[in-house]
Amino acid sequence: MANKELSFWEHLDELRSVLIKSICAWVVAFIAAFCLKDWIFAWLLKQLGNDQTLVNLDITGQFVTHIQVSLCIGFVIALPLIIYWLYGFVAPALYASEKRHTVIFLICSILLFAAGVALNYFLIFPLSFRFLTLYEVSPIVENHISLGSYISLLLVLSIIMGLLFEVPVLTWILSSLGILRREYMQKYRRHVFVGILILAAVITPTGDPFTLLLVTMPVYLLYELSIWIIKM
Repeated sequence: MANKELSFWEHLDELRSVLIKSICAWVVAFIAAFCLKDWIFAWLLKQLGNDQTLVNLDITGQFVTHIQVSLCIGFVIALPLIIYWLYGFVAPALYASEKRHTVIFLICSILLFAAGVALNYFLIFPLSFRFLTLYEVSPIVENHISLGSYISLLLVLSIIMGLLFEVPVLTWILSSLGILRREYMQKYRRHVFVGILILAAVITPTGDPFTLLLVTMPVYLLYELSIWIIKM
């Protein structure tokens, strides 16, 4: 555990210990995810339609994709432990109020990121994937979706939505530092709504107004929640 009375080198040793434990936890979680290949990929490929299949264009493609997915899933599994150890390292240097705010910050960050990923998995990714697989520039060009492109789209959209859902936490940090003010956010409400609408149109290019609003509204409501948080 980090301590204010420890020397610089002792702090460094403690940090190194935390990093080593974190890497070990990631490796163990990676091995577990690697061994659960059938269950994990059944879950990831669940958004495929009954008449849709993926192709593999590289001789090492499936194995590399398996490694990449296992690393990502392993990191997610190990993340709570890593956060716990990092918090244990910095906690002794914090005041009681700072500890309380840090715990709230970490819990809210994890829950909001998970909510963003869930929204992507159950709504945004299926809509985007189906639109893109059916889109064509010419009838003579057939779509053959590769496993790598499917997984990449799923992971990228999950990260984007997870980060977008961190808006209230980021707002809280910036307002605490005196960088962001409530009046500023209220003044640019309309601009933000249009920006979110454009972003939603990019990541869900279905052209359906209902779908567009279905994606836009949760993110905009988080912006309004951010304004309310600053009032507190």
